[in-house]
Amino acid sequence: MISSLNGIISYISNDSLTVDVQGVGFEVFVDKNLLTQHQVGDSLRLLIHMIIRQDLLALYGFSTQEEKAIFTLLLGVDGIGPKLALAILSHLSMDNIRNAVLAEKPEYFVRVPGVGKKTAQKIIIHLQGKFPKIGDYQSLQGSSSDDEVIESLVALGFSVIEAQTAVQSIPKDFTDDVEERLRYALQFFSTP
Repeated sequence: MISSLNGIISYISNDSLTVDVQGVGFEVFVDKNLLTQHQVGDSLRLLIHMIIRQDLLALYGFSTQEEKAIFTLLLGVDGIGPKLALAILSHLSMDNIRNAVLAEKPEYFVRVPGVGKKTAQKIIIHLQGKFPKIGDYQSLQGSSSDDEVIESLVALGFSVIEAQTAVQSIPKDFTDDVEERLRYALQFFSTP
């Protein structure tokens, strides 16, 4: 079994990287965030989840142990294959996934293309109590006004990750008024 690769990126496609390890090129499927962070010639180390089937041998790469663990857990959900699991990791940050599971909010997962309401519910049920406890994480469950701000930002065309990041930039002692919080969150995108 291949558990990690350490090499140089020799090719980048829409959904994978080719990592050259001492003259051998390995195609590794990765999430969109990892694709945009690297370019050909970069050296990197990936943690690998290998899938072997009768007609397929595929490698899926992750930069952290937590991402790999979540990917593996998502594969255990009925109706989720490796491509959809990667799509979830591409569209939602680890904090978004953690909060959605802890707060039982399937609507976060429904925002990912290819995830319907039933699948989102299955994800919540499957991940309850199984979420890896990595680091000193404490739940960042936001207020209902934060949820409204995130929904508004997503409706304006921002990704869920961008919206969550903007909401996290709002000071803790800031007003609970949704319009004021939304104005403050929008300022996050105008600062260079």
